[in-house]
Amino acid sequence: MATESPLVPEGTRTGKGAGITDDPLIVFNFGLEVDGVLEGYFSDCSGIGSEHDIVESQLVNKNGKSFVFKAPGIIKYNDVSLKRGITADMQIWDWRADVERGDFKAIRKNCSIIMYDRNFREVARWNFYNAWPSKVSGPDLSSSGNDFGIEEVTLVHEGFYREK
Repeated sequence: MATESPLVPEGTRTGKGAGITDDPLIVFNFGLEVDGVLEGYFSDCSGIGSEHDIVESQLVNKNGKSFVFKAPGIIKYNDVSLKRGITADMQIWDWRADVERGDFKAIRKNCSIIMYDRNFREVARWNFYNAWPSKVSGPDLSSSGNDFGIEEVTLVHEGFYREK
């Protein structure tokens, strides 16, 4: 039976119920769904996030004292970068080719990045709106190397949320 931690004061616990019920998730493997279709698995994912510009205004209170008021400004969504061992799958490259051709009706797609545990059960999901690949790159090639070839795709998007 678990006991209460002496390091966490009573009444300050967060999460489900009165205690912590879930362990932190181990980062292991990621899938990319595009318009609901799994496009592949990736070993690295970075850039999931957003931030606001900060708008500062110098104000004066009723006592004549000056202070700085900070408010959220324009929101910026980070580009998301995914890496995987190169495969015969061409779907990401075909999507990027649509961007290069200027086929703007075809390029914006809703995507999900799904995090799996070691048993390939979905443990987290981030959904992205109107995403498209701004960059793809293939592996560094060397006849003397014996490493797996890595390809990378960078997705830009117009917003996201964590579903799970």
